[in-house]
Amino acid sequence: MATPACSEDFWRFVKNGAPDNANGLILESVRESLIRQEDTIVFNLIERAKFPLNSPVYDEPCAQIPGCCGSLLEFIVKETESLQAKVGRYESPEENPFFPDALPPPVVTPYNYPQVLHPAAASININKTIWNMYVKELLPLFTVQGDDGNYGSTASSDVQCLQALSRRIHYGKFVAEVKFRDAPQDYGPAIRAQDRDALMKLLTFESVEEMVKRRVEKKAMVFGQEVNLGDRGDKGNYKLDPSIVSRLYGEWVMPLTKDVQVEYLLRRLD
Repeated sequence: MATPACSEDFWRFVKNGAPDNANGLILESVRESLIRQEDTIVFNLIERAKFPLNSPVYDEPCAQIPGCCGSLLEFIVKETESLQAKVGRYESPEENPFFPDALPPPVVTPYNYPQVLHPAAASININKTIWNMYVKELLPLFTVQGDDGNYGSTASSDVQCLQALSRRIHYGKFVAEVKFRDAPQDYGPAIRAQDRDALMKLLTFESVEEMVKRRVEKKAMVFGQEVNLGDRGDKGNYKLDPSIVSRLYGEWVMPLTKDVQVEYLLRRLD
């Protein structure tokens, strides 16, 4: 399977080699990828907002489906990941499955991904936390209460949201790698001391985080406007409340990304 479109330039760069100032260029490529992933997340949330909460998708066991022993969402995610695993999706270091124990081996020749991360990266997967955050905390914030019966379409939309959020948050492994390469003298002592607090302090830039929150809120405003040719200017009618996207990044996406970075860096010198 081809690498995700959001990072083609990054993979092409690291595979073909880099000039002396590689660290800066790689970091810039990672940043560009993170910005493009914002678009994907916002668009997917807008699509999910078309449906009400539809709580049976998450709360009721789908015993009527052969082989299903959990919720409908769990069933659809497992089946989706099983199919995607066969064509190599989870051979990519960018992708982290929600149900890794249920994956079949790929049936296609795997893509030869360049080895840019420490091998410990493969063992870092916080998708259980992402799942709980999405289902229990985020969904009630931007979906209306109700049940329209469109459970399959709802769950399919959830899959897109979950995978986009997982990719964005686990991209912290790449962020941590390029930051370590850029300043090993800063990160090395904290890693050797296994000092989580020191690493978190090194990774935290509040001004940058505020800028990201403003940017994703603006994207939600632009992408989610109700467009009418007869309107004059924006009347504040959005398909998705922009403040929810800012809150998503501020309370969950960026903190969880930093958690991934810390876990990666703690193992970087192993």
